[in-house]
Amino acid sequence: MNSQSSLQPGIAGVEEAPDEVPQVADLIVDYLAQMGIEYVFGIPGGAIEPLYNALARSARRGGPRPMVARHEAGAAFMADGYARETGRIGVCCATSGPGATNLITGVACAFDNGIPMLVITGQPSLPSFGRRALQESACTGINTLGMFRHCTRYNSLVSHPEQIESKLITALQRAMRAPRGPVHLSIPLDILKSPSPVRQASYNITDKLRPTSLLDAEATDELLEHLQHAGHVRLLIGGSCGEAIGSILQFATLHNIPVVTTPDGKGLVSPYHPLFCGVFGFAGHHTAGTLLGDPDVDLLLAVGTSMNEWTSSGWSDTLLNRKLVHIDESAEHLARSPMARLHVRGRLLSIFDRLIERTHKMREKGSFKLPRRRDAGPQALPEWSTGEMLADPGKRLSPATPITPQRLMHELGQLFPPNTRFLADAGNSVAWAIHYLAPADRRFGERRLSLGTRRRDNGRRQSAGGWLRLTMDFAPMGWAIGGAIGTAAGNPQSPVVCITGDGSLMMNGQEISVAVAEGLTVIFVILNDQALGMVKHGQRLAGAERIGFQLPSTDFAAMARAMGADGYTVRSPEDMAALDIEAICSKKGPTLLDVFIDGEEVPPMNLRMQVLGTDIPATPTLPPVLPD
Repeated sequence: MNSQSSLQPGIAGVEEAPDEVPQVADLIVDYLAQMGIEYVFGIPGGAIEPLYNALARSARRGGPRPMVARHEAGAAFMADGYARETGRIGVCCATSGPGATNLITGVACAFDNGIPMLVITGQPSLPSFGRRALQESACTGINTLGMFRHCTRYNSLVSHPEQIESKLITALQRAMRAPRGPVHLSIPLDILKSPSPVRQASYNITDKLRPTSLLDAEATDELLEHLQHAGHVRLLIGGSCGEAIGSILQFATLHNIPVVTTPDGKGLVSPYHPLFCGVFGFAGHHTAGTLLGDPDVDLLLAVGTSMNEWTSSGWSDTLLNRKLVHIDESAEHLARSPMARLHVRGRLLSIFDRLIERTHKMREKGSFKLPRRRDAGPQALPEWSTGEMLADPGKRLSPATPITPQRLMHELGQLFPPNTRFLADAGNSVAWAIHYLAPADRRFGERRLSLGTRRRDNGRRQSAGGWLRLTMDFAPMGWAIGGAIGTAAGNPQSPVVCITGDGSLMMNGQEISVAVAEGLTVIFVILNDQALGMVKHGQRLAGAERIGFQLPSTDFAAMARAMGADGYTVRSPEDMAALDIEAICSKKGPTLLDVFIDGEEVPPMNLRMQVLGTDIPATPTLPPVLPD
């Protein structure tokens, strides 16, 4: 390469030698830079090499750079976590063949959870298609384009450099428009390194991705009419409410509507909010079911929820009935509640802003019906403390060794600072977190003044992800490990706690090495019960054969130290209390807590057993696990 003095500007200020022409890969990176994307998560390989060359050039000028995962599924999980934290699109990439197929689990998870993601995979050069090129994954080889078709919102092969801008912009728009999700571009090697068809990006992509404020005004006004004639209203907040949660809670306060959340919506509301009455659905609270099932309820507003198995409590008729008003941006979500009295479709922030403004105008005209006070009259609403919502509140303070999972969740909530992001992995981890994790001093609530006036910052959060994040539907083991790393990459100022199990760690634990390499403050909390816990308890509760759940006793703290992270072993509440959490959270790099939990404690998984056809008795008597 020529000396620095001979460099000339190219795409978006890219410095390049006179004999270097910007490539298609440079144009892709230029668009990523426009959107403020900092990282592309993935693993390099021959067919994707031009993209990494472009990222290297970008990194030298402070633009998007690669973050190298240890497995492509981990890269997709990282992109997922980054998207949830930043509100921007997550980007991951892989080479052709097995690199692309390894991505699919993480991409499918993002598809089921509505996470916007750009997925770029390589292909051998176009002239080699059909000739058994190494790792060929075109239609004449292992057809990865066909595989991605079933778990993406847009999926296309770029077969000419002139296609790249139109297909990239179309893909990004599909990723960010409801229903959101991953999009996939398969780009052959010769196309990636072809000269760019333009010297610089032709379009301002941020304008094309700006959220719309579309709403069904007629349906929104009809909803207000229903509210005026309703005596007992309930509000269910789902996981898609992040952007609008301030307005939603203000609306609930104006109308004095008690609030429950879905499992994936729990992290959007403080557990100490005066209107909060628990979680409805998987691992939820009896208080939420009691509140929604009250026969006096005449209007039930479900907002930003997909009505899947976990969020609808196994498609319960407590929720899915004629009292329901389903409010969502996604037509796919609304299609799952055909029995609802009313569907209101649109951007949730726009809908609830309109409801609030109309409410205040009606109040000014004297036509606003005063909301029912929680403590007024014979129909007074019950008020539950956080402890009263729980299945076994006494276990939160149990002094037992090994530590109970209930006590561990309580300690995590009390010990970590208010800005901590928690991610709960599939399995027992998510069940314990949904039911028992209740961080102290959370101030996620109304982001506007009590009279409906806007704050100067418009009350908008930097992140719409909430304090607890989990994955619905597809629920792959190990998601939270990569997701936590992507979260920390998107926001290095806040500690990130990954609650995961020993089975998940053995599946995806190598990604801890990425947090070490990047100096990311991620605390990996391992629920170590030497078992695939949900499998073990599910088999025992169902009276099935007890097989295939046992795991060898493993020193995960030593494994963490071998990768360069700090590692501590926790067996008791005293061990938890001895940890210097402040130092752990201020350290630039990951820490692993290998927590030996009481494996005989049964997680709150009754809903899952009902759907599988096996109910859990109220007080189950479980046989002990016999030694091998």
